Amino acid sequence: MNKIWQFASYNLLALFSPAVGQEHWHCDMKRGFTKARKKELQVKALLEQDTPWQKIGLLAQKGVYEFHRDTQLLDSSDGIERVAEIIQLNQESIEVQNRVTHSLENYRKSPILVGKNIIKLSRGDEGFPEPILIQHGNYLFNFYAAIDCIFLEPDGRLHILDLKTGKSEFDRRQGFIYLLAARYLYPQQLAIASFYNLETCHWSDPITATSVQLDAMRMELARISQQHQRDLWRYRQNPADFATIFPPNPGPSCQYCQFNSICQFSTFEVSA
Repeated sequence: MNKIWQFASYNLLALFSPAVGQEHWHCDMKRGFTKARKKELQVKALLEQDTPWQKIGLLAQKGVYEFHRDTQLLDSSDGIERVAEIIQLNQESIEVQNRVTHSLENYRKSPILVGKNIIKLSRGDEGFPEPILIQHGNYLFNFYAAIDCIFLEPDGRLHILDLKTGKSEFDRRQGFIYLLAARYLYPQQLAIASFYNLETCHWSDPITATSVQLDAMRMELARISQQHQRDLWRYRQNPADFATIFPPNPGPSCQYCQFNSICQFSTFEVSA
């Protein structure tokens, strides 16, 4: 079979369309930089640098992984210091160190996965998961779903848990993404999904989905996959139309965008 270039994921969905209530923060030009211009030297260099928020999320998840790789660390008086050393937290900025340490302290006080029948627990840095090949009508695309944790509920249901940091609201679409992946990966088992914020200790309500809802998500993923491929083709045909194909949304969000130093539409002044 020929290699399938078309793809979809929650990351693409979020780049393509914002979650409810986040419309004013959304900028489609970020999708253009991330997906269409990712091989340009300046863009590639920025993409290879994790933002502070990405680092906080990744390191906090690594910390949870280390706590469960060696559960004695949860009970050890120097457990947090030892985990911090393993994940090389001292190499990060003070803000990152403080927020990750706070997440680790929270988790040691309330280790939500202790006693769970864990099927999978990710470090967060394993790279792209194996794609799931999905066919929607005559259209084939690779579906990527990076799952943080799966454990088995006492009633036999799979529970897919996504670990979060930061202040953003949970996006239920991501829960549906995970449940769609579970339908392909574990077709014989019922599944639920939820989110847990390591900084606020807030656990979302469980998310369930009907077959109709999952079919609708599959349809939406097929739609954005096709539209994204059309946008990439248009850009390759005429790079001068970049801002038309991937329109900017300059404003307060520019301050937090990793591309503000090279984006001509950015309203955020980057210090030299």
